Amino acid sequence: MAIHQRPATPDSVLWQHEAEAHDDIATRTLGFWLYMMSDALIFAALFAAYGVLDQTTNLAGGPGAHQIVHPLAGFWQTLAVMTSVFAYSLASVAMKMRSQPGVILYITIALVLGLVFIGLELGDFARLIALGDGPDRSGFLSIYFVLIGTHGLHMAFGILWMLVMIVQVARSGFTPGIVARLLNLRMFWQFQASVWVCVYAFVYLRGAF
Repeated sequence: MAIHQRPATPDSVLWQHEAEAHDDIATRTLGFWLYMMSDALIFAALFAAYGVLDQTTNLAGGPGAHQIVHPLAGFWQTLAVMTSVFAYSLASVAMKMRSQPGVILYITIALVLGLVFIGLELGDFARLIALGDGPDRSGFLSIYFVLIGTHGLHMAFGILWMLVMIVQVARSGFTPGIVARLLNLRMFWQFQASVWVCVYAFVYLRGAF
């Protein structure tokens, strides 16, 4: 006896399409979480190395943390990165509302604040190098530059990623692939902000006393 299947309705086809898109986004997000875990291990190793090298015996006659870190300067960087994260959160809200102009606007604000953060960091590096306190001066300064610089490179990558997403959202809207990348970028940016809070507490505040 022949089995008759009900023809697919437009609603069922739409539901199946949305379910497949959701599964694709979930899979990409899980994969990115695995990457974030490996990145966290890298920063954990750098923090551990900093804790070991931040000792008088590793200064080689150069300055210690209390002589080069300025909590107020680090505070402005912290304010910039946290405000940038807030701006990106507004972009996520705009994405839920399917507002391309809103997403582009708030990601642009987040990007500009990220550039401010990197500018402050590069200015601090330039000041230390001009004083002769570059990474080759001592073991402590080496790990200081590596720790701060590694985080800065991650921030620079995030800014480049934002530029790419602005172009993609403007051209293609909210395809499943673009939505997945926007969500992963949000996680990445929030993670960088979390790492910087640890840097500020462990390097700037701890080093000031």
